[in-house]
Amino acid sequence: MDTKKTAIITGASRGIGKACALGLSRLGYHCLLISRNQRQLEEVADEILSHGGKSSLFAVDLTKENELEECIEKIKGHYESIDVLVNNAGMYVGGNLQMDTDEFRKQLELNLTANFSLLKALVPVMKEQRSGYIFNIASRAGKIGFSASGAYSASKFGLVGLSESLYRELAEYGISVTAICPGYVATEMATLAGTPLSDEEMIQPQDIFRTIEYLLNLAPNTRVKEIVVEAKGSIS
Repeated sequence: MDTKKTAIITGASRGIGKACALGLSRLGYHCLLISRNQRQLEEVADEILSHGGKSSLFAVDLTKENELEECIEKIKGHYESIDVLVNNAGMYVGGNLQMDTDEFRKQLELNLTANFSLLKALVPVMKEQRSGYIFNIASRAGKIGFSASGAYSASKFGLVGLSESLYRELAEYGISVTAICPGYVATEMATLAGTPLSDEEMIQPQDIFRTIEYLLNLAPNTRVKEIVVEAKGSIS
């Protein structure tokens, strides 16, 4: 299998990130897996290896600047190109103005600031290559502000806005940027968010990867700013 192409996936230990890592590895990407949970990362790496793929693991807390900087320096020092970045790491804590300020800030740090830091470090590499595809995994809550989810919505609205700005700015460098905004996906986060849907009624993590696969197969000069993906039972 040709693994000259490199993909970075954050939050790669489970859910959407895991589905993207497995899928991209099957497409021939050497997948650089980032998550806090070393054991779960190793399990994903074993699955990738079982179908002949390649991966490297980085157990990192993206909200800790020193860990993130060390991780990025290792990546930039060992890999010739960064072809795909899937900004997927995130968290959900319900609540609005009744939340503690620290809880609000923590959600922004992972869902928005950590993504900004990765982009700040890796976009110069893609600019030099004059190629690359950035997928920012936002949320339907980044398009619609739902009640009792103010902090989460604020972080995802911010990510959608950052993504759109980069979509316009980076096109001239041959870099594509798409915000993917799914509704309820069958993951642990959806359970925390109190979804009224069963697992079978929700979007499947593999469908987010299939969305990415579709985008990667478009003509080189085609750009897609964002895609909203919804489960049938939650459309209103």
